[in-house]
Amino acid sequence: MGMPGGIEIILIVLVLLLLFGAKRIPELARGVGQGIQEFRKASDDIKKEIDKGADEIKNSDSKKKKEEAESKSDK
Repeated sequence: MGMPGGIEIILIVLVLLLLFGAKRIPELARGVGQGIQEFRKASDDIKKEIDKGADEIKNSDSKKKKEEAESKSDK
């Protein structure tokens, strides 16, 4: 199954018009757009948190290695 063709898209639009009416479709589209925007923002926030955690782990590992090297050189 691929992308719907021209006739299928026209049929879907007609069904939407019949179900919701011409006045409600812009409201629905606006709501879908806001939902997509919020989803993208949330996914960006999650990516930032993951990157921040990875950087903290990397920094703590490098600190431990540095401390271990200093303690070995002191002996």
